[in-house]
Amino acid sequence: MSAASAPSLLSPCIGVCRMRADGLCAGCLRTLDEIAGWARMGDDARSTLMSALPLRRMPADLPALLPEYAQLQRALHPLDAAPAARGWNQTEIDDVLRSKPPAAAAVLAGLVPRANGTTVLLTRRHDDLRHHGGQVSFPGGRVDPGDADAIDAALRESQEEIALPRHQVQPLGLLDPLATVSGFLVTPVVAVVDPAFVPVPNPGEVAEVFEVPLDYLMAPDNLRSVELSFKGRARTVLEYDWAAQRIWGATAAILYNLRRRLEAVA
Repeated sequence: MSAASAPSLLSPCIGVCRMRADGLCAGCLRTLDEIAGWARMGDDARSTLMSALPLRRMPADLPALLPEYAQLQRALHPLDAAPAARGWNQTEIDDVLRSKPPAAAAVLAGLVPRANGTTVLLTRRHDDLRHHGGQVSFPGGRVDPGDADAIDAALRESQEEIALPRHQVQPLGLLDPLATVSGFLVTPVVAVVDPAFVPVPNPGEVAEVFEVPLDYLMAPDNLRSVELSFKGRARTVLEYDWAAQRIWGATAAILYNLRRRLEAVA
């Protein structure tokens, strides 16, 4: 086959090469024959196979793909844990919070197992949105009356914002709730996302979906504190720089909380 006509689709291998009892690779979900025949397939055959692979994986299979799974189990609150009434950062923003109780919200902190290491799934909101336009965030939003709990809300919002189906995500546990200056108490739901998932951004909300290596976000030297003014008061917020993206505010604070909880069980 000439270089000009060589297939362009990359292998679905994620570096987890272990055969399951059902004859599928635990990482890429291919049979031995499909793995051996991959090099001889054209793009059409590869596309057909790759579209079928996500249907072979059950959500319960996903955690085993994460090298950090055992540590995460020790670090996270159980999924059925009673939510805290106050954010871990509450005292830092008490002076700017409204007197009424905060509204419940939830976000999905999605971890994606990749061949080169685990990544964190993030979105950038459209610049013209009224609230938090252009900011990097986790998929998520307000907990609606029809949601069973914060986990249900995070999964629903992720499906609405980036078309993440529930059969391609498995919640693992909860981080500490975060209070925001906009009056929300946010429950971060840490979950593993199928590496075969292909995001489809909601054009009314999301401008971009991207991934950042977990190792980068968990390195203390990559996080800094910056001073800004909010309602006439000096505030300190956390911030990462990643390529062309500014990851700061609530998103950076959630990642910091994940780092501290992982450090506590290391």
